[in-house]
Amino acid sequence: MTEHILVTGGAGYIGGAAVRLLLQHNYQVTVLDNLSRGHRTSLTDSVPLIVGDTGDRDCLSGFFSTNRFDAVMHFAAFAEVSESMLQPAKYFKNNTCSTLTLLEACLAHNVSKFVFSSTCAVFGFPDSIPIPETAAKLPVNPYGQSKLQTEIMLDWFHRVHGLRYAVLRYFNAAGAWDGHGEHHEPESHLIPNVLRTALGAAGPVPIFGTDYPTPDGTCVRDFIHIYDLATAHLAVLQSLDTSHRHIYNLGNGTGFSVREVIAAASRVTGQKIAFTESPRRPGDPPVLIAGSEKIRRELGWTPKYISLEEIVQTAWSWHVANPNGYTG
Repeated sequence: MTEHILVTGGAGYIGGAAVRLLLQHNYQVTVLDNLSRGHRTSLTDSVPLIVGDTGDRDCLSGFFSTNRFDAVMHFAAFAEVSESMLQPAKYFKNNTCSTLTLLEACLAHNVSKFVFSSTCAVFGFPDSIPIPETAAKLPVNPYGQSKLQTEIMLDWFHRVHGLRYAVLRYFNAAGAWDGHGEHHEPESHLIPNVLRTALGAAGPVPIFGTDYPTPDGTCVRDFIHIYDLATAHLAVLQSLDTSHRHIYNLGNGTGFSVREVIAAASRVTGQKIAFTESPRRPGDPPVLIAGSEKIRRELGWTPKYISLEEIVQTAWSWHVANPNGYTG
């Protein structure tokens, strides 16, 4: 029998890629999204969309009572470090409290598998690079803390109620795939902002911090393509049929600085990309690079997109085709 998957945040960037891959593998998919940061037009007409919030008990009770879900993939969250430093309550309410409400609905309606979109921000300032799953969890911003609190809740729901779950800690999601790309309002992510500058749709790219203890003084990040994130979600979903709990880091295992990303985008676009230098943002660690050997070893997952220029090229092609994003 075809499994029915509820994808929360499925009209968003990473959730939208997972929806596409699930459909290609013949899963039945329903999307729950409040569209505060997702886009209805990113979904095909064949995908049922419930416009609602994961923290709305009445909404959840209504559609859980009329649908049988085999698993939940939970992407719905706020994910801006700088915003979380200004509005921590917003992050704990949405990312932690609303997820608890969703977990209670899963428990009440016998959903046995839960795949959670977490983040490398749970590690804070890591002691070693690359970062293994076992590294200390010491978040330095409310965003990371809100995700860590959910990881803790999942552990207890597993111990007490037997919920099978997977935690996937992303590093920096990037790229475009299957006609789906990155569009946030406002946009704070590096690669789309660099490409918008190349298109003439934005001013110079701000570099936040040039005095970090890195080779060129700018932050270093591990960029992972959205297709590779989606394939990891599919792999852990399938593995939960025979296993009970997985926690994995997802990244390419290679770091690139802000200046290196700008240089790569310049090569891909053929444009000189202007930038400005600004002070550091609160809550930004100098270096975040994934140690993702565990999922490679245990599930055979391997990223397809490992070159920074290849990742940027997929994003550039989407932005050229969709200069106004999903509002065009």
